[in-house]
Amino acid sequence: MTEDSTPPARHSYGAEPTSHAAEPTRRGGSTRVIGIVSIVAGAIFTIAGVVAYIAVQQTLSDQNITVSDDADMFAGKDVAGPFTAYSQAMVIGKHAEGIADGKTYAELPQDDPNRATVMNASFLQASLFTSVVAFGMAAFAAVSGILWMLLGWVLLRLSR
Repeated sequence: MTEDSTPPARHSYGAEPTSHAAEPTRRGGSTRVIGIVSIVAGAIFTIAGVVAYIAVQQTLSDQNITVSDDADMFAGKDVAGPFTAYSQAMVIGKHAEGIADGKTYAELPQDDPNRATVMNASFLQASLFTSVVAFGMAAFAAVSGILWMLLGWVLLRLSR
């Protein structure tokens, strides 16, 4: 036999080398899909967080509450955000404590004439604290959404 007619040499394993070119494409496709889903979810979280923040802010503003003059912070400011709401809640608590001689609503006797006032103060204070938590959750959703969008963007860049 001449050199031209000899069959090509095989590897010692007896198999032709195979190409794994399709595997990175598959991984890139999955990464791309996850990236797109992350961006969409992030956009939804961000929009929901901003809308919730604005809704809570507008609802508080509509109540025309002003932080009491004897507040430690933000005295005389309109209650329209988490810091002013917290400040007013603390003042309400201080006023209720003064009216009830340091007792809570639950500690006052049922025949105490100040019981209804302290109860209303407790409800108002709790409502303001709830708005502070709502502001925090709205901000958390918006910031989380931005982080999800950034993660999605990075995944899309990696998939290329």
